[in-house]
Amino acid sequence: MEITVFTFDSFTNEPFKGNPAAVCPLTQELQDEVYQKIAAEMNLSETAFITRLHPTDDFTSGARFRLRWFTPASEVPLCGHATLASAAMLFYKKKNSNSTVVFETLSGELYVRQQGDLIVMDFPLEKPIPQVAKDFKDLIKATVGDHPVQEVFFCTTIKEILICLDDTCDRSALTSLQPNHTALLASESSGKVMGVTVTVRGDPECQAGYDFFSRNFAPWYGIPEDPVTGSSHTFLASYWSAKLGKKKMLAYQCSSRGGELRLEVRDDGRVDIAGQAVMILEGTLSL
Repeated sequence: MEITVFTFDSFTNEPFKGNPAAVCPLTQELQDEVYQKIAAEMNLSETAFITRLHPTDDFTSGARFRLRWFTPASEVPLCGHATLASAAMLFYKKKNSNSTVVFETLSGELYVRQQGDLIVMDFPLEKPIPQVAKDFKDLIKATVGDHPVQEVFFCTTIKEILICLDDTCDRSALTSLQPNHTALLASESSGKVMGVTVTVRGDPECQAGYDFFSRNFAPWYGIPEDPVTGSSHTFLASYWSAKLGKKKMLAYQCSSRGGELRLEVRDDGRVDIAGQAVMILEGTLSL
């Protein structure tokens, strides 16, 4: 069997920036163990598999597809950058004739549309739940060390802890973090927590005008640090919208690769997450 595979860098317009994702368009479903083996072989934070829902559909004219995401270690319920990459593959490589496509996923229907040079993803808005910091003291220590923490939250849908650093911290405090991943795994082994996002207030007065910054760590999924995480912005958007009193925000994820996300919190309980993507590889997997 031969499977076409593409690699896109998401949330950037420059090669080797943003977050790379592999995308495999399939004419038929594969066994779960094969999906997992392919994802492990690609060894990126996510590999996306797009499948036709009906035999008569094709990737050029079809408007609805099944979409699944796998890390090198396991399947995940929601992934932003690999959804962006999947839509970019359809719009840019397959020249899909629809302005909007729909993905059927573990997180429900996700609508993705073209808007100028951006791809806009219609995602569920997640409201994080406040937590008592001392209940996660080992996890916090392993993630941010001695940096002062303002608030701690939990997102039940994607099982992530949100740590907001004190307003006395700036972007440099965030970029200087060096989490102890062994200690992180030891601090939470129940399966309740599968990721940690750390965030800090931005400075809209600076040239780029970012409203907030973040980093994301998910060693539980086999990902020490995710370069740019669309799914975490489903709750970061909710958190910072309430904090800043803004519906539209510009965010930057401060990994070594870095990536930019445009966010708009909607009144219907959804959030538009927009970004760019660039293709860097096209090849064939031989199974």
